[in-house]
Amino acid sequence: MFLRICSFLLLFFFVTSCDKLSFSNKDSNQVTDTLVDFTSVDFSPSFKVCDSLIDKSKKSDCFRHTIHQKIGVELQNFSLEIKDSIDEVVYVDILINSSGNIILKKITSTQNIKLQLPQLDSLLKLSIKNLSTIRPAIKRGIPVSTEYKLPIRILVKEE
Repeated sequence: MFLRICSFLLLFFFVTSCDKLSFSNKDSNQVTDTLVDFTSVDFSPSFKVCDSLIDKSKKSDCFRHTIHQKIGVELQNFSLEIKDSIDEVVYVDILINSSGNIILKKITSTQNIKLQLPQLDSLLKLSIKNLSTIRPAIKRGIPVSTEYKLPIRILVKEE
């Protein structure tokens, strides 16, 4: 009887101390995050003026406001002659690549603007070309390219 109890305890000890026969649900594999949302970025592109902002939406608003302001200042350097007053919106599609360079992709304007201001497209191209290099958008610590559609209001009055 003593021999049976000792053999049972010895067998029980070997079975419960073995890692391979563990009945726990612990998974030693690390779960990796493989889903990446490519429609948003962690940090939007920014000018030096916007670097001090931490909030994501405020930094994005600062970027949009600054780029509108810089393009507006560039456009005001040119004198434009028109026949009738203009108060319309032109849409400018830009790409900010991972190096921080701004590339003009497309300008969408009405026929009225094209007739009265045929030089507007070239002026917008020049204005965007004169913009300084900016810090690109960041996704998971990596600089990425982003596209923006900027509405630019053209308000010119007859003299």
